Amino acid sequence: MEVTFVTGTAGSGKSLLTAALKTWYANRGEGAIAVNLDPGVVELPYEPDVDIRERVQLQDVMEDYGLGPNGALILAADLTATKLAEIQDEIDSFKTENVIVDTPGQTELFAFRESGEFIVREMRADSKVLLFLLDPLLASTPSNFLSLALLSASVGLRLSIPKITVLTKRDIAKDGVKRIAEWSRDAKTFEDALSTTKDGEQYSLYSELFRSIRRLSFGADLYPVSSITQEGMIALVGEMTRIARGGEEFTD
Repeated sequence: MEVTFVTGTAGSGKSLLTAALKTWYANRGEGAIAVNLDPGVVELPYEPDVDIRERVQLQDVMEDYGLGPNGALILAADLTATKLAEIQDEIDSFKTENVIVDTPGQTELFAFRESGEFIVREMRADSKVLLFLLDPLLASTPSNFLSLALLSASVGLRLSIPKITVLTKRDIAKDGVKRIAEWSRDAKTFEDALSTTKDGEQYSLYSELFRSIRRLSFGADLYPVSSITQEGMIALVGEMTRIARGGEEFTD
């Protein structure tokens, strides 16, 4: 069983990509289920096969513990970890090849709390991969792109499983996707763009940070996809499969 954790900033398209991946596998005759781990989500673009809301309800947490929305979200994220055994049993009952885990909208609730690390570490699987979704509408300037690249690297280091950085919304931000992909591949292209907005010490700092995260984990490979048109899905799923096979080359 291969487990894919879908992470990223709010609005980056986590639930849409979860839906797209489930459809992708289904259309090719492969078993796949979607797991919703966001207790605060109201609507989803897919029907979750396993849903944390059946065990942890945000409104109930607010009422039972006398918390506001933000405090309740934090506690609900921790309560989710206490339900992992039940969630695992439900996942196992499907006897499926692929499990796609849609994580909470607020990345920090999953990636930077012990509960999220615990879930990633303890969930049973033959292989695991982390998708970090990069929103091209947020990463439209060099400084914003760098901030999101730092977040991607940080989440990857925190959760300690193979990570793929996915550039979403390929269908609606074509120029932005192309520009960001060029920045990620070529440090000089990024630095030239950076020089139009930053100079002096700020330019030096941003340039050094970018080069450092490229050396660490961010890498030159972004996977631009559209969850609506499914453009880029062959390359993304191919890389996920390559990781699951321990680095073997994937052929469709």
